[in-house]
Amino acid sequence: MIGSDVVTVELRRIQAEYQRRAREIEPDRYAAWQPAEMLIRAGRKRSAAMMLNQSGIFPKADDHCLEIGFGYLGWLGDLITWGVPETNLHGIELDPIRVADTQKILPLADLRVGDATALPWQDNTFRLVVASTLFTSILHSTMRRMIAGEIIRVLAPGGALLWYDFAVNNPKNKQVRKVGRKELKQLFPQLKGEVELVTLAPPLARLVAPRSWTLATLLEAVPLLRTHLLAVLVKTS
Repeated sequence: MIGSDVVTVELRRIQAEYQRRAREIEPDRYAAWQPAEMLIRAGRKRSAAMMLNQSGIFPKADDHCLEIGFGYLGWLGDLITWGVPETNLHGIELDPIRVADTQKILPLADLRVGDATALPWQDNTFRLVVASTLFTSILHSTMRRMIAGEIIRVLAPGGALLWYDFAVNNPKNKQVRKVGRKELKQLFPQLKGEVELVTLAPPLARLVAPRSWTLATLLEAVPLLRTHLLAVLVKTS
């Protein structure tokens, strides 16, 4: 299968997985007040801010920024705290319920329902594109490449992709597939930048963080216990 056939099958599978997770996962598991979520979000945001600043592309107030697959608010809220106005925030998400819920929080943002294989924006539009836990939800390599191509297309020269996703497989969840450093480079050969291993393994974070924040932060400092890649990749031309 190639092209539209791949997209159709993958979209159906992803939507079915959305429905399964809604049925089977407790609603508060990823709530912002959960200690593990606080640890994970704070760590990735801190590292991302430092990497963007070191690359000279920390977002400014007049930069247009896009998040693909923002879920419930995603990094859009972080961009607000970094000084990007709501009117310069853009997003696309497959689930219309998630779009509607996030639009209530960010009524002035440009949020759309759709898939990322054909982004509804012109070439070279965005200074920053965020792809967070997006590609690991896509199992088919062809669709991954299609979305990567769209990201490169809408990213302005000198702009950056902010990437955050699993670098290891979850043996309990066959509906996700890791993206390692090698595949990340293959997906975005035109982009150059830094890649770091971050985030304490979520099962371990959920076990330790509610009991000892100090221990959780110490464990997070151990590279072997980290499970995600964070990257800032710049489009040089």
